[in-house]
Amino acid sequence: MPRSLVSRLLAPLFALLSVSSLQAQSLETQDLNDWASIETRAKGQTVYWNAWGGDANTNDYIDWVSQQMQSRFDIDVVHVKLGDTAEAVSRVLAEKAAGNDEDGAIDLIWINGENFAAMKKNGLLYGPWAEQLPNFALTAPDDNPEMRSDFTLPVEGLEAPWGKAQITFYYDSDRVESPPKTMRELLEWARNNPGRFTYPLVPDFLGSTFLKQALLGLIDDPAPLYAPVNEANFENVTAPLWDYLDALHPNLWRSGQSFPNSGSALRQLMGDGELSLAFTFNPLEPAAAMADYQLPPSTRSYVLDDGTLGNVHFVAIPFNASHKTGALMLANFLLSPEAQAHKQDIEVWGDATVLALDTLSEKQRQAFATLPDNPATLPIEALQRTLAEPHPSWMERLEQEWLTRYGTR
Repeated sequence: MPRSLVSRLLAPLFALLSVSSLQAQSLETQDLNDWASIETRAKGQTVYWNAWGGDANTNDYIDWVSQQMQSRFDIDVVHVKLGDTAEAVSRVLAEKAAGNDEDGAIDLIWINGENFAAMKKNGLLYGPWAEQLPNFALTAPDDNPEMRSDFTLPVEGLEAPWGKAQITFYYDSDRVESPPKTMRELLEWARNNPGRFTYPLVPDFLGSTFLKQALLGLIDDPAPLYAPVNEANFENVTAPLWDYLDALHPNLWRSGQSFPNSGSALRQLMGDGELSLAFTFNPLEPAAAMADYQLPPSTRSYVLDDGTLGNVHFVAIPFNASHKTGALMLANFLLSPEAQAHKQDIEVWGDATVLALDTLSEKQRQAFATLPDNPATLPIEALQRTLAEPHPSWMERLEQEWLTRYGTR
């Protein structure tokens, strides 16, 4: 179910259950400083981790995590595969409405952005707990404030980081000599190369993120995007985006009359040769896909001259999770140098680490330096041009407007 639709359907329940988040944060937090006790109490638990299940590499990585948790800590991890994180949010909300405050079906959620904002606002999260994880210090949060902020909202210990993302464009260098370096150049490129570019169907996360990227690249003053949506000026702020899309769509794949339904579908169109230019929210994905023969060896990556959107993705524990100690152990393992290095390997997943490498030992750092040389891999300095995510209210409002304008095609 689309996120915007979920939000509209559940709005009455959100209003009914809108309590101070502190009410849901007081449970068991006094035990967090006794990690040995947490580890002992977690043994034998089964942790139900609700996480997006739409990518084979991601699923394989989560399977590896499950194996490690069982062999190291005697904790079973069940990956509950989601098509959309809003499915988990609605489940926790329904349990709260039914008075289920202690025996929830979800122990951990892969989450960020508008879904985190909704859960935090409505007291659906356990915590604060994240900064008491033994491995949290390895993120060097004082030097990396993005570890404590999610789409402009302070995390306040209610979720723990475990991966990084940034929009990265990629292209077939056998077909594209000079790829577009700005959003305005992208429009001209599409006009000159009709049918060779597209973006995923909104409200797919990557499709919605493209709307934000385009808007940031088209307006002179981005300040309104970093505050909650103001309906009084929404039309004026977003007018350049809709003018841009009106001009872009006739030049897209299938003339903008249909769109791929996900980032993986977009990547497949590139692999099949139907597109010459695409984008992802994982900077290492093009290299990983090339190494896995999903993309041609002529694939190359880049970011726009003005920067691209980037964020950190997190895991959170619902207020009524049945197995909180097991979830804490899992969240801490996800932040371990071994798990982070394995995740970043392009032959495994290629999801960037949240750890500050200068907090690690020399041996631990070496594990992050073993990525194979790959011409589709961007140098680290190229990813420094990161644009902050707008306030989470903008994603839902942009989705609603896009569906009104283009969703009936």
